[in-house]
Amino acid sequence: MGDYKLSASLEGHEDDVRSVSFPHHSFVVSASRDATVRLWKLLSSTPPTYDSTLTSHGSAFINSLAFVPPSSGYPDGLIVSGGQDTIIEVRQPSKAPQDNADALLLGHTSNVCALDVSEDGSMIISGGWDYDARIWQVGKWESSTVLQGHTAAVWAVLAYDKGTIITGCADKQIRVFLASGKLIRSTKTGDVVRALCRLPPKHPSGAHFASAGNDAVIRLWTLEGREVSQLHGHENFIYCLAASPDGQIVSSSEDRTVRIWNNGECIQTITHPAISVWSVAVCRDNGDIVTGASDRVVRIFTRSKDRQAEASAIQAFSDSVKSSSIPQQTVGNINKEKLPGSEFLTQRSGTKEGQVQMISEANGNVSAYQWSTAANTWINIGTVVDATGSSGRKITHEGKDYDYVFDVDIEEGKPPLKLPYNLSQNPYEVARKFCEDNKLPITYLDQVTNFIVQNTQGATIGQESQAAAPGADPWGSENRYRPGEISPPPAVSRPKVLPQKEYLDITTANHKIIFKKLKEFNQQIIDDGHKDLSLNPADLAVLETTVAQLEKGAAESIEPLGLELVLKTATTWPADKRLPGLDLLRLLTAASGPVASFSSPAGESLMTILPASGAFDPKGPINNTMMAVRALANLLKTEPGRALADASFETIHNLIKPFITSSNRNLIIALTTLYINFSILLAQEESPNADRVLTLLDDLTGVLKTATDSEAVYRALVAAGSLLWLGRDFCEAARDVFDFEKAVKVAEERVREPRVRNVVEEIREKLGE
Repeated sequence: MGDYKLSASLEGHEDDVRSVSFPHHSFVVSASRDATVRLWKLLSSTPPTYDSTLTSHGSAFINSLAFVPPSSGYPDGLIVSGGQDTIIEVRQPSKAPQDNADALLLGHTSNVCALDVSEDGSMIISGGWDYDARIWQVGKWESSTVLQGHTAAVWAVLAYDKGTIITGCADKQIRVFLASGKLIRSTKTGDVVRALCRLPPKHPSGAHFASAGNDAVIRLWTLEGREVSQLHGHENFIYCLAASPDGQIVSSSEDRTVRIWNNGECIQTITHPAISVWSVAVCRDNGDIVTGASDRVVRIFTRSKDRQAEASAIQAFSDSVKSSSIPQQTVGNINKEKLPGSEFLTQRSGTKEGQVQMISEANGNVSAYQWSTAANTWINIGTVVDATGSSGRKITHEGKDYDYVFDVDIEEGKPPLKLPYNLSQNPYEVARKFCEDNKLPITYLDQVTNFIVQNTQGATIGQESQAAAPGADPWGSENRYRPGEISPPPAVSRPKVLPQKEYLDITTANHKIIFKKLKEFNQQIIDDGHKDLSLNPADLAVLETTVAQLEKGAAESIEPLGLELVLKTATTWPADKRLPGLDLLRLLTAASGPVASFSSPAGESLMTILPASGAFDPKGPINNTMMAVRALANLLKTEPGRALADASFETIHNLIKPFITSSNRNLIIALTTLYINFSILLAQEESPNADRVLTLLDDLTGVLKTATDSEAVYRALVAAGSLLWLGRDFCEAARDVFDFEKAVKVAEERVREPRVRNVVEEIREKLGE
């Protein structure tokens, strides 16, 4: 049959493809962090072409996938998917996303990260970050059997047969259960377990199943818990395992590869143009394999010449691998002076399939080559770079350079823990390792991951996408993270959240990157002939000093000219070039009281200049509006700013009202932060302004009915709940006038998180008084 070669590349997902399934040669199913599940149907065989259909669209990452084979009750089978929203969706492939699912399985309280289905299709097994694995009977969806005893996240589940379930856990244990839920065996492994797969009967090794995880080793086991053998070759976390009917094992890894194993030896390595190959599955009909990776592409590979892609597509795939960038952090320290040159490739053969050799090229680059045993040659698999997407600002921690080193406060009065992170790394794995190294509860994992994702978005400042919006903030007032403040792990007595009493700001930023982008835009303005709008060298020097003072926390000493120049770039530059100026403005409003009392040479205040700039034009760049709202929210951090916001309430409300139903995540988070701060400001009045309270409650009711992002929903609930604490009359208005209780219910059902549920409980208690 020969080596696997590309059969098809399926593009359509907008984020990492986290899970794939290959139930039949005629279709593939994939799930992604873009919150969708896609069905790819084979349209023609030569060359293979597929049609994509969206079968499910949720509001959060979908991380796991399984397929229930066809039956009399479900002749087309069932697609089973789970993810961050904790709900397992069961849906017939023919149903459209807007149609009701066949079942929604409720029971997990955290991310559902693993799914499997028994071969006879009678039961579904799920595993989650909540330390639980569950058995669900197909067609009897109301309840589940919990497989208890796990002390960390259950990252892998396997329905070995109708009576036996196997789980792999982050506590480094493999557990074997009866279908009744009884634990019959627990086996200690070398590291956390991420993947499990069933081996065909009478496998040459004598093993019954395989496991793999963070130590990059595949282990073969008997059901009795005896380790039969180990397969070595991967160089990083192994995420997924699958077995072909003939007994070959297929594995996917963080080392960019899928590897094919036969009789204990790696016989082929398929390198992908992506950092993470999250998932792999084998089609039992024909032995083809499908992969899902962090480059958002689903790929099918085949050993049959009849099902191979056209030669041009195969070459394009090879070229994409060759041209891909390999972050240096993933390959360790490299001494260019000691690396061999390109002559090595013709003089020396590899010692094993998949071996990687670094080569110092004549142009000064370092290229990675991988040995192919079948082709008997070295294959170029990419160029090593310092850090993909790096901001250029490096911070040294324990002798290594990082793009970011965050402070994480775990316990009051103790020094913060350090969380180093490079943009080329997978935030989920950095968070996991951080929790493991510091012996933190696994319940912090999701929170730490979200913190990393939010606080590293500033590296892409200037782009127009929602994800590129810079400076997303943690839930707190400093650039450090306290896990318990965002979503603390379950406790016997949880502290009350409402009413919120501390003003919030959004101040995380990469000051040097902002200033660099501002200088680039200034040069473009000059090149376009608009010297009247541009900054001269003296202006740039003043701005550089202003940014440096902001970064050092010395905002009070910033010159008035610095404030004037920031406002100029934020409000008079072309709309597509204002974002760096607006970014500086939102930092200034949080840090400097003089901004609130600023008056231009023409006698205009901030609340005159900003609205007149067009930043709140619904047809303008949404990121400009988002950053302007952040500036307003941060205004309430200082006493002069609160006075200005109080005096300008009606103006501010008229500016932001059109955006309360926006689908832009960062804009809604900024808006709800502003509403929280206004609720605190109103609470400080001897007699809160009733009209303002009711206006904000009305707006927040609308936000809760439409917002889908968990952070936005949480902040809206905190803001609304804090307003209810201002008086019984406002509780009555919420109940009787604004349909607030229905909005709260909608939000609670849409975002199933413990922190949301807890705030909702506090709100309902208050409304019931």
